[in-house]
Amino acid sequence: MAELTEKQKRFADYYIESGNATEAAIKAEYSEKTARFIGAENLTKPNIRAYIDEKIKGKDNDRIASQDEVLAFLTNVMRGKVTEKVPILIGNGMQELVENVPAVQVREKAAELLGKRYMLWTDKQLIEGSLVVFKGESELED
Repeated sequence: MAELTEKQKRFADYYIESGNATEAAIKAEYSEKTARFIGAENLTKPNIRAYIDEKIKGKDNDRIASQDEVLAFLTNVMRGKVTEKVPILIGNGMQELVENVPAVQVREKAAELLGKRYMLWTDKQLIEGSLVVFKGESELED
C-alpha cells in the first residue's frame, strides 16, 4: 500500500470524525473551491480507503461490544453477578447508595434473551429425508 501524504492522512482522519468528505477536505486544508471534488476523489483512492477502513475497524473493536462480551454480560446478569447502585432512604431526607442485585424480572429477561440466542424454545424441528415420487402416482387409488 502506498504511503499517504500528511494532507491525505488529515483528510482521512477528519472524514472518520465527520463522515463528510467535503468538510474533511476543507479541514485538511484543500481548496474550498475544489473540496467537494477532492473529497469524493480521495474516497475512491485505494490507499486512502484502506487507511480509513483500518482506522474504523480499530475504533469499532474498542467501542462496540463483541458477541461473546454481550453473552457474558447477559449470563452475569442472569446469575446475579452484576450489581447496580440504588439509592436507599436512611432518614431525615438522606439517601445512601447500596449495591443491589438485579430484580427477578431483569434476570428473567436476560435468561430469555440467552435462551433465544441458543434456540432453547424453538418449536421447529429439523426433519431430514428424501421423498420418493412414483411415476403415475396421481392415477393410483388411495
